[in-house]
This record gives sequence, structure tokens and C-alpha cells, in this order.
Amino acid sequence: MTEVTTKQLAEKTVDLHAGDDILLTGTIYTARDAAHKRLAQLIEEEEPLPFELNGAIIYYCGPTPAPEGMVIGSCGPTTSSRMDPYTPRLYGLGLTATIGKGRRSSGVISAIQKNKAYYLCALGGCGALIADCVKSSEVVAFADLGCEAIRKLEVENLPLIVGIDPTGESVLR
Repeated sequence: MTEVTTKQLAEKTVDLHAGDDILLTGTIYTARDAAHKRLAQLIEEEEPLPFELNGAIIYYCGPTPAPEGMVIGSCGPTTSSRMDPYTPRLYGLGLTATIGKGRRSSGVISAIQKNKAYYLCALGGCGALIADCVKSSEVVAFADLGCEAIRKLEVENLPLIVGIDPTGESVLR
């Protein structure tokens, strides 16, 4: 496993390839379907976004409420293809990577290549284990969406697989 920081990904100082196992540490943001729709609307209306997209990583996740004594509840990945209509635009605005599960559309793969970005895969069914990697969590936008609100997470050693690398190489068939 290669230890990687979100800063290294944003600065493009690591050379990762499809199939590489990594442990990710740093800041990521959660966003699912409803949040993506609102982000797209803000972009369309040229309104300020709730976080800087350039260099950011979005995790397709809707965490459950935190049990007593925990930072966050279960936070496993959701199916990435549901965000595919929004994703090429976000990569074009500087998004460094997305994290989720499942295949991506040809448009997303092209945007990954064009923007030298990544698609990282988290293992479905491991939400409780992933929650142990979350060191802090705060809602930064759209609190009315409940578990689909955008959260800023600080993660440590989050286990991921490089699903699609900047060359477009993919482990997803």
C-alpha cells in the first residue's frame, strides 16, 4: 500500500496507476446526488461554491449519524455513475479526484484524462470500517439534505484502489 496525501494528489506530485492500493490521508468532501444537483445549479448561476473545487476530492457518500463516542456513522461509498452527468464539469473546474464504487461513463473517463485526475474506488459494504478512518466531520453546505449534506472530512489512512488513472487506464471492466 502506498501512503498518499490529498495535497500530493492536488499538486500532482504522485504517480499512481490503475490498480494501485493506496492509503489516503487529508481533507475530502462528501457529496451525493442531491448535493451534486445543487452544486451544478450554483455553477450555472455563477454563485460561490461551499468549498474550493480546485484541488478537492469528492467522496460519493451519505454518512449515517454518528453513534455516541464516534466522529461519524457508517460512511460507505455509493454508486458513482449517478453523479456522472455532473462530474466532467467538476473535473474541468479543478477537481482532483472522486471516490466511489462502480464504473464510470466514457465522458467521465475523458474528463479524468483531460484534467489529469483520478477516480478512486472504496469497497462497498465496508462503511463501518471506513468510518474508523474519519478523524473529523463537519457539515459545510446543504444541511437540509440530512445525510446527503456536503461534509468536510479529515481522513487518515483511508484504504482505496486507483480505479481510473490520469491516462484513462481502468481496473473497471
